[in-house]
Amino acid sequence: MSAPIDKKSTTAATTNPVTVYESPSVSQVLLDGDDDKSSGSSSATAPPPPRSRIESLAGATNFKPTLTPTSASTEAVRASGFEVGVAEDRNRKHRRTMEDAHCFVYRYGGVDGQGFFAIFDGHAGKAAAEWCGANLHETLLTLLQEKPSAPIPELLNEAFVRTDAQLSSRKLSSGCTAVVAFTRIEDRENQRKRVLYTANVGDARAVLSRDGKAVRLTYDHKGSDRNEAQRIMESGGFVVNNRVNGVLAVTRALGDATMKDYIIGNPFTTETVLEDSDSLLVLACDGLWDVCSDEEAVAFVHEESRSSVQTVSEDLMNLALEKFSTDNLSVMVIRFTDQKVFG
Repeated sequence: MSAPIDKKSTTAATTNPVTVYESPSVSQVLLDGDDDKSSGSSSATAPPPPRSRIESLAGATNFKPTLTPTSASTEAVRASGFEVGVAEDRNRKHRRTMEDAHCFVYRYGGVDGQGFFAIFDGHAGKAAAEWCGANLHETLLTLLQEKPSAPIPELLNEAFVRTDAQLSSRKLSSGCTAVVAFTRIEDRENQRKRVLYTANVGDARAVLSRDGKAVRLTYDHKGSDRNEAQRIMESGGFVVNNRVNGVLAVTRALGDATMKDYIIGNPFTTETVLEDSDSLLVLACDGLWDVCSDEEAVAFVHEESRSSVQTVSEDLMNLALEKFSTDNLSVMVIRFTDQKVFG
């Protein structure tokens, strides 16, 4: 099993500090494109993907998401300190629609060393996931600018809660699980260190490769969890067959306006000071984790360490298909580059 995290504690740590806080389609974004606001080609059967508003390298607003992660310039990767590969598949043998969305940003907010990564796994439709993919990173960025001294886990919690409230106000019946990672360079003990923050609701996961071993940085919020089931019942709901009110398998999500008395948007968050042995981060929806353990995923990406990070993400997704995953699949692999460039 991956390294354990004490979900009951507000501050827990593993051997190389990971601090955990428990708080009461598709937009892939790169920052090396032109400032192109055109919508691209479209037709009645294939509308263009939704645009994401992001910060460009120059700090200007840029509306050009791209579906080619490998097109990121060498300069963008060097300035950010990471490279990203992402792969997705509807899994057409089992799913008629694709309800996942994702977002990543090089040089998030125009700051060297900052990055934002997220996967949203929709249910009861794709609207909530797509809305989060286009907006949650903007909400967090606004909070970072408004409250520069606030602890990042608190800002992540507020970003999730705000997003959840915005979705509820739109009265969307759909919802989504979410996993978000945010990285930046900070001064820690008189050294410049890369710090990784994560937040999640539901069963989308972030798993860190630490010296080749899996460290899960998220918590699965499911009806099968005793503490989560107790919270649901104390809120006036019930759990049948590990489903909230007999319907939803996850106990925390963004959206789901009709179930807001029970399905909350407060995330589980972690803070990790990364070391040189922390080489990779895998974000994925349950389409991967239902058929692949944390350890298997980390071992797989290490076996392909000589491949491009885009190839690694595609191969990991295909592994899930080969293992008969029955869900939509979204897999993001972040490979950290030498953080000494920030020293």
